[in-house]
Amino acid sequence: MWVQILCGLVIYKICKKLFYDDDVLDVETSDSNAIFSVAARLEKLYKGKAYVGLRIPDPDTGSRQNIDIVLITKGEAVVISVKNLSGFVTVNEDGSWVCEAVGRHRSAVHPDPVAEAKKQASILESYLEQRGVALPEGYLSYKVIIPNPKFRVINASYFPPEVISYDQWMLMKSESKSTLSGWIKGAFRGDKKEMQESIHQQLNFILSTAPIWDRLEVKGNKYVLGEFLEFKGKQEDIQALRYIKRSKVSRLVVQKTSMFGLAPSRLQVLYSSRDYRSEGAASEWNEVTVRSSTEVLFQPANSTKVRKFKLSSVTSMSLSA
Repeated sequence: MWVQILCGLVIYKICKKLFYDDDVLDVETSDSNAIFSVAARLEKLYKGKAYVGLRIPDPDTGSRQNIDIVLITKGEAVVISVKNLSGFVTVNEDGSWVCEAVGRHRSAVHPDPVAEAKKQASILESYLEQRGVALPEGYLSYKVIIPNPKFRVINASYFPPEVISYDQWMLMKSESKSTLSGWIKGAFRGDKKEMQESIHQQLNFILSTAPIWDRLEVKGNKYVLGEFLEFKGKQEDIQALRYIKRSKVSRLVVQKTSMFGLAPSRLQVLYSSRDYRSEGAASEWNEVTVRSSTEVLFQPANSTKVRKFKLSSVTSMSLSA
């Protein structure tokens, strides 16, 4: 009898892994959640606006450069690279980081995060110039933030000043100054205050319309950044969802319906049409009802594997234009 029970559990686990992989994957969600958490705290500390998951065109390669966060305040713009690393980290002579996970005796090499952030800032500056904004010297800076409490380093002095370790991140408090980089100059004093306000407005407009990753929010207030591919399920449900395309829809919200406390067999999907007349803002909401077994195919950022999420585990999804 016990053998049968154990075999049944094994078969259940295998089937769930193969066919019902709707649970949030720790790697994708933990990294994305770290980015959103850092962005929220930066906005609170520096009274600015944090733009998350940007994909800025690189004129040299023709590809897109992924940028975790760009923080815009009244006095500066900062490119933020979030490294959600866990384990003991050492720095090589070439600037790369070697991270050894605790208890796993396995290390991973990460290209120089500071050099990567510097490159991202350079590409962003070129992109802003192409869109008509030339920033004053020193206005744009870059930082690498490590928000993981399991991050360990033998000697923090090995890191350049652009790196904010976990301990430093926890000690940061809201102060009277409104700049993360500490760059406070007299460039915008007196009659140049209007120029500062103009740049601030232009930056917010450009970054609010810049290419970004799609965002999938799943149960437990967890996020996955990446690219929405398509829906999978019964032909009737796919037909009902046919209008949900990034060219037509900016956001969808999933609402569950159940009777007598039972698991819902149908889901209400509310979606807002994209209104290009209002700079891509959402307009009216429409509704369709589909089976809870319908799946979302999603390609997480920095992953080569396409993931399947049950629509019943999805809270909302935002699509880039």
